[in-house]
Amino acid sequence: MRYDGIKSFDPRLDAGGGYTATGYLKLINQLRADISEYNTTASTLDALKNRIDDAEKKLSEYSEKMLIGVAYHYGKDSNEYEMAGGVRKRDRKRPMRKAPAAV
Repeated sequence: MRYDGIKSFDPRLDAGGGYTATGYLKLINQLRADISEYNTTASTLDALKNRIDDAEKKLSEYSEKMLIGVAYHYGKDSNEYEMAGGVRKRDRKRPMRKAPAAV
């Protein structure tokens, strides 16, 4: 590191214009502290992201079970099923066959 080289010959070097070895070390230490804080925050965000992913998966599974429950009680062609977010049987589009590709 450049500071170590400067410190080895003059730990109180004043290069003029307000540039000193002490000021240099202060900036280095501040950067180290900021990087450490950033890394801590990043790891906290990673943990939170994992919790969110898990919660989304649980909610998706729960939502699917709720829709299945509505289908069981009211049927897949009912207004209630549609109101719960399902697509009624009569509203489903039938798959269309693709025309053979021209050679």
